[in-house]
Amino acid sequence: MQASIEPLTKLTLPDMQAVNRLILASAGSDVDMIPQVANHLISSGGKRLRPMLTLAAAKMFGYKGAHHVTLATAVEFMHTATLLHDDVVDESGLRRGKSTARIIWGNQASVLVGDFLLGQAFKMMVETGSLPCLEVLSHAATVIAEGEVMQLAAAGHMTTEEGTYLTIIKAKTAVLFAAAAEVGAIIAGENGETRRNMAAYGKNLGLAFQLVDDALDYGGQTAELGKNIGDDFREGKITLPVILSYIRGNAAEKAFWRGAMEQGNNNEAALERALALISNYQALEDTIKAARDFGNKARAALADFADTPYKQALMQVVDFCVNRVT
Repeated sequence: MQASIEPLTKLTLPDMQAVNRLILASAGSDVDMIPQVANHLISSGGKRLRPMLTLAAAKMFGYKGAHHVTLATAVEFMHTATLLHDDVVDESGLRRGKSTARIIWGNQASVLVGDFLLGQAFKMMVETGSLPCLEVLSHAATVIAEGEVMQLAAAGHMTTEEGTYLTIIKAKTAVLFAAAAEVGAIIAGENGETRRNMAAYGKNLGLAFQLVDDALDYGGQTAELGKNIGDDFREGKITLPVILSYIRGNAAEKAFWRGAMEQGNNNEAALERALALISNYQALEDTIKAARDFGNKARAALADFADTPYKQALMQVVDFCVNRVT
């Protein structure tokens, strides 16, 4: 199957144009700094994959109204808010190839504008009049925050196990993918197994997406990442490539990882050694294999639905997410 996001982009284009108009209108404020900070990130690119999932899911089940646009915008605002908060927590300097908002306006402004966007997102959820959608997205917001705290607690601890790592990325990343897909089905009037399958599609897609992101941090290019190679290493983030390399290493190599991730001995020379160890123990290959396994689960979740252009586009998104590393 073709590995492309283009079919989904084309199918959702008119609705995404409406989403973009609502984003611009809802990011406005009489407080000048709020639209400046918000638009810095909103206009910096990004594929807007999560809101497209909401739009495609709604249309796949025959939705004819306009609330899917409102929900998709709420999803994008939730995502943007988490990025603003993430960059503060991670002390990141680059996001999508540009200086982060915290570098330009400071940490305080980034946190507060993120809070503003979350507030706008919840207002939009209420406007749809769908209590089930509000329940799904508010639950996602809570779980995302829990995931951030879990990641913060795990940072710099080489005792973090693969299961703990997967729990963190399920909370941090996959839950919003799952919610984005599920609310599209809900607003179209779907319930029961259909909702569960769409949530499963989004969850597994999100897990695959994050695993590939974590692999790219040690095997990608700065231009395609929009951030510096090795940022996760410098920040002491314990991701699957690191966990696998640590588990498979000898005593001296384990000591290196503890020094780098727990004690901050993570200069450029240390990064070069980390890359060599990750390569030696095939940690990237196994991380990507895990991503493909989750991708297969995402495709399986769609298997029973009618074979429409929307279903085919969602299938191709899975391949696109997984194949970013090839």
